[in-house]
Amino acid sequence: MYIDSHCHLTHNRLKHIGEQAEVIANAHEAGVNGMLTISCQISGDFPAVLKTAQTHENVWCTIGTHPHDAGLEGEKAVTLTQLVEMAQSDPNIVGIGESGLDYFYKNSSVEDQKESFRKHIRACIETELPLVIHARDADEDIIRIMKEEGAGPDSKLKGVMHCFSSSPEMGRKALDLGFYISFSGIVTFKKSVELQDFAKEVPLDRILIETDAPFLAPEPHRGGINEPALVVHTAEKLGDLHRISKDVIAQHSKDNFFKLFDKAVLV
Repeated sequence: MYIDSHCHLTHNRLKHIGEQAEVIANAHEAGVNGMLTISCQISGDFPAVLKTAQTHENVWCTIGTHPHDAGLEGEKAVTLTQLVEMAQSDPNIVGIGESGLDYFYKNSSVEDQKESFRKHIRACIETELPLVIHARDADEDIIRIMKEEGAGPDSKLKGVMHCFSSSPEMGRKALDLGFYISFSGIVTFKKSVELQDFAKEVPLDRILIETDAPFLAPEPHRGGINEPALVVHTAEKLGDLHRISKDVIAQHSKDNFFKLFDKAVLV
């Protein structure tokens, strides 16, 4: 059994594959029995994200503001108190995010991103829900802000570095802070040698797998539209790197998912 720990089931690009129910059915046929669908805009996509989780068994969701959208007035208007209340409003909401810092695109100002990131961290500590972190070209600030907000092995702050593609040094620091590392289809790409070498280092009890669908389809589907069914290819690559079977990776990543997202219940 596989769990796709990060996908965007409400994204319009997935409609090129089929209706939402069809995409989920494809996943089930591939052995993917659970999916976490991610919120990027509290004032935008969140109602549809939540409805998806409420409609389909073994689909859970998060609530949060992507760093790309941190500068939107509707997102800035959401207070910490409101975020906490919303995160606790429905049992299908099992995490907060994705939030973080993206200095590659800088679609929102650095200051707006930092303020939003801190708000999400504080909401996670208050609710004891895990944080889903997006990090791109901002490794130093990500770790620094996490530490300033109280991250550490004994902290209430827990979470995952989603779609990990940062430096091995940053990954080691995140592991030291008690975070999980989630690998996407990027780890299957032929040129991702450094990432593959780091993946070998990550303990099996700290690995998650994801698609980030509809983005980043793994080999041999690279360049196409990604969907949760394809998370199997990422598991297979990680199994090769660890010299174990993809089924063992599936078991570890499933166990890790439910340990981290402990509000999620498989039915």
